[in-house]
Amino acid sequence: MTNNTSTSSAAAAWSGMVPVDDTALAVTDTGGAGIPVVYCNGQFATQGYWRRVITELGTEQWRHITFDERARGRTSGRSKDYSFEAAVRDVDAVLAARGVDCALVVGWSYGAFVAAHWASRNPERAIGAVLVDGAYPYDWLDDAMEERIRTLFRRMGWFTPLLRPTGLTPRMSAAEQAESNIELGRISRERELGPVLDNITVPTRFVVASGTSFGSKGDEQERIRTSLDTVTARNPNITSVKVAANHGAILKKEFATIAASVHDTANQAQARL
Repeated sequence: MTNNTSTSSAAAAWSGMVPVDDTALAVTDTGGAGIPVVYCNGQFATQGYWRRVITELGTEQWRHITFDERARGRTSGRSKDYSFEAAVRDVDAVLAARGVDCALVVGWSYGAFVAAHWASRNPERAIGAVLVDGAYPYDWLDDAMEERIRTLFRRMGWFTPLLRPTGLTPRMSAAEQAESNIELGRISRERELGPVLDNITVPTRFVVASGTSFGSKGDEQERIRTSLDTVTARNPNITSVKVAANHGAILKKEFATIAASVHDTANQAQARL
């Protein structure tokens, strides 16, 4: 492993737009000389969700880089490509724009899948990864679930445009949002995600929520989370911690645990050097 978790020359704080493909992403960089941490948001969430985690960590040891994905937030532009692969490419685009080579990657929900793929594909650039209630290899998508997802987003389609000026909902159609969610189901399949997680060679911590998530029924979400047991059994680089908060509240209620996981992951990476 050639990652360097020591501090480097200080970078200036910056916020602005980063061009990528046919669009541009709103990016915030706290600057400084600390370890770079790049945050990957939930599927339709914004960089503001990380505020409590960033405040808990502070800026003395850390350089925090957040961004809003395509058509998310108030200012990131629309695109012809909302695919998962585009989301992974966007991490590279943001880091390149900020002059960052190696980073610790943190992701929640959809962002946990993005972070896991990025860490798996970039073993020499990933300092470590913290995956917050996402990236569980489980076959939860079938034909009935696809129809359920499409129905859910069609029903939401009448009011979500009303919230778009606030940045709380994406500037994507109901069909685009549904297809993004369905694609995530395909990526989640054990035969797809299992090898990705097995290939991670850097210290990685899952922060596992409890209870339900938006759109889930009964114990569906808890059954999905049990798939993590086989992951940690196969890959000694991956550990997990279970918390009481549910999926939607975990960044708000468990920010201290997430921040501690970032600390622990960076410390483990430093110990390997």
